[in-house]
Amino acid sequence: MTDNVINQVVIVGGGTAGWLTASILAKKFDSRQPGAIQVTLIESPDIPTIGVGEGTWPTMRKTLAKIGISETDFLLKCNASLKQGTKFVNWKSAPENGVDHAYYHLFTSMFDPEEFNLAPYWSLDLIGQGKTYAETVSVQGLVSDDGLSPKTILNKEFEGVLNYAYHLDAGLFAQLLTEHATKNLGVKHISANVEQVLTSAQGDITGVHTDRAGLIEGDFFVDCSGFKALLIDKTLNVPFNSVADTLLTDHALAIQVPYQDEQTNIASCTVSTAHEAGWTWDIGLSNRRGTGYVYSSAHVDHETAEKTLRNYIGTGAEQLDSKLIKMNVGYREKFWEKNCVAIGLSAAFVEPLEASAIFLIEASANMVSELFPRQKHLMSGVAQKFNDSMGFRWQKTVDFIKMHYFLSERQESFWRDNKELNTVPDSLLALLDRWRCQALTSYDFDNVFEPFPMESYQYVLHGMGFKQDLSVNKQAYANVMQAKQYQQQVQMVSQKILGQLPSNREILNKIKEFGLQSI
Repeated sequence: MTDNVINQVVIVGGGTAGWLTASILAKKFDSRQPGAIQVTLIESPDIPTIGVGEGTWPTMRKTLAKIGISETDFLLKCNASLKQGTKFVNWKSAPENGVDHAYYHLFTSMFDPEEFNLAPYWSLDLIGQGKTYAETVSVQGLVSDDGLSPKTILNKEFEGVLNYAYHLDAGLFAQLLTEHATKNLGVKHISANVEQVLTSAQGDITGVHTDRAGLIEGDFFVDCSGFKALLIDKTLNVPFNSVADTLLTDHALAIQVPYQDEQTNIASCTVSTAHEAGWTWDIGLSNRRGTGYVYSSAHVDHETAEKTLRNYIGTGAEQLDSKLIKMNVGYREKFWEKNCVAIGLSAAFVEPLEASAIFLIEASANMVSELFPRQKHLMSGVAQKFNDSMGFRWQKTVDFIKMHYFLSERQESFWRDNKELNTVPDSLLALLDRWRCQALTSYDFDNVFEPFPMESYQYVLHGMGFKQDLSVNKQAYANVMQAKQYQQQVQMVSQKILGQLPSNREILNKIKEFGLQSI
């Protein structure tokens, strides 16, 4: 080995970001073997993790399988449950006469819109009369309405009848990753506080001084130190680009709600409910619900916000502890600087509306592992590619989240302020302007690293009642019989599948008793 080769990777910070990154890198380079990259993770014993990132995307199934964690162990040890999307309640409009408006952003459509796009036919009222867009293209909304699971006990690990992700306890997930990474993947775990960061004359980080383990040297560093951003900010001085003028929420209150009955059924989706100055999340785990209120302190005071959340929870809420989190929304000007990459909260943070946080941790760690510059002279080129890619992904994430607010018809001041054009990215306005008279196509999503695919935009646009007039191009959608046949297949599958799937509680009970078959 020479001085030009990276042998020692040091990750500063644990939690989901640190331990997922450590696991992905150590698995990729088989850190148990002599001469392989050694991954060391330094975790403060005194700083608790934020611990409220409880929603994932379907990508997590592939990630768990790749790093060697069984789905059975994951579900049982993390009090996890199966997630099939998000149900948005009262986002389009406030309740009318006590009646809520709701729509689904689901993980599964029966037909790939790039092969045959049913959305234009639905917009033109050629199919789906009397049905929502989600009901027209997917069975998963009906499955979620009935609280059913996307898989049966006969499905192998990570396989299902329908596409799915997970809800999880973030603290327990970090514990599972810690145990797996240290016992099975060769990651070295150091419990200590970083007191000083050392740099070379060229500005590269060379090591960190800790209070309990002394000096830890490394060739490459990963900043997973959360909002503190000890390396990327405090040491390398990479600026943070705030998007607070676009995403107006700046605080979150979180409350964990135990089930009154341990056999209470579990919601199939994250439930996101709009309120006067923000929205609540409601996530069903196997042993409790995770709830929270994301809001703008410019539009509501903290006391009123807490009252809103406790009223939402209902009976017994007054006995539960709350946790207040101040949110600084935005992302770094660069995510990779010198020999350091920031992943997780040190890199960026946007509100948890579409559960993008853990997905973008996965995306970051995967990209670092695939492009890892073992030879140091490759560092700058890889860093530029990483920065371009992750910058694009965060910008698109901000656009997608903002779209939910901008399309709302609610009239409270918070929602009106979200519709002010000076708060809306020009990139989003341009897309919406075109989509008012043109159908969405794959050419609108031609970057392989788009975080949200065309289907996601269609679920939200049509769920929010986006006004789209395709009549001038009606002749382009002449395959009406085929579209109707596809819709009929959706309805037939719906009738068949509803009688076959167990409830979420039933499937978790069976997994606890029997386990799932390995792939």
